[in-house]
Amino acid sequence: MLRIHFTPHDLQNIRVARQPDPLWELICSVCRLETGQGPLDFGQWRRAAHARLSRDAVAGRALRPLRALIPAAGYIPDFLTPPVTGAGLPAALDQLRSTPRPRLVRELTRLADSRPLPNWTTSLGRPGSDALTSLAGALGCYFRALLEPYWAHIRTAVGNDVDLRSRALLDGGTGALLDGLRPLARWNAPVLEVDYPTERDLYLEGRGLLLVPSYFCWRRPTALADPGLDPVLVYPVEKAPLAIARGTDDGLERLLGRTRTAVLTEVAGRTARTTSEVAEAVGIALPSVSYQLGVLRDGGLVASHRDGKYVLHTATPLGRRLLGAGSFSGAR
Repeated sequence: MLRIHFTPHDLQNIRVARQPDPLWELICSVCRLETGQGPLDFGQWRRAAHARLSRDAVAGRALRPLRALIPAAGYIPDFLTPPVTGAGLPAALDQLRSTPRPRLVRELTRLADSRPLPNWTTSLGRPGSDALTSLAGALGCYFRALLEPYWAHIRTAVGNDVDLRSRALLDGGTGALLDGLRPLARWNAPVLEVDYPTERDLYLEGRGLLLVPSYFCWRRPTALADPGLDPVLVYPVEKAPLAIARGTDDGLERLLGRTRTAVLTEVAGRTARTTSEVAEAVGIALPSVSYQLGVLRDGGLVASHRDGKYVLHTATPLGRRLLGAGSFSGAR
């Protein structure tokens, strides 16, 4: 368990990243690629990724140094995920290339305690060496080949989660925001108890906390290993793994039925809707709309999230795609 200790000042300085961070998604996706984890969530992407790697020698070469530095479990060097700025991949790679050599040596030494490292890692950050630039190039190549084709889908899933967190904050303050992280974490003021593979305490000491919603993070949150760095908590969002072909409105009603289509359309038209709001808008009884929402949720078209005494509903990326509102692109 990770115990994050807040001061009153920290509670005033909780932020939520408004969009997916390219390097956090990249690092987490390498972990998903190397294992069979999350077959429903990531199986389709993993199959497409392996197919791309088998025919794209450049992408295959880019993955090799990443495999050396990113184990599927255990310690991952923090320099691979520089501070989240929202400025995009080029800016993140610029930050990575400017990592001081003493920090690189310190973090790679820690990684070497758990696994052998190739010789090229000893030249990272050394004056006159282009190893760090080459690593940044490999990260960029991997992103363009295996993540960029899916980025609109990833961005939509993260955006849906940000909408939920924003509503929790507006309606109930920071306590509701932190409490809304269940079951991934439990708010036991002034400590956030996070599901985590090791026992650890993180004292924020007035620095605040940045929450980073992530598509490729799986099952439990993750954080930077160095407690001296700006604190972040990366956590998994609800996700829809599949995209289906866009159909006509008439075809959608034949597929889902008129009432269910109306419910999905109403949920997709707003950032988050309560069950009562959907029932009132569609004009059907509350038990009926609860049933229809349950069917849509089981089908992966609607995500539901409890916020205090209310249950809020949003359309998933798959639901939006079904309505023709999504912009997911498959692997090219």
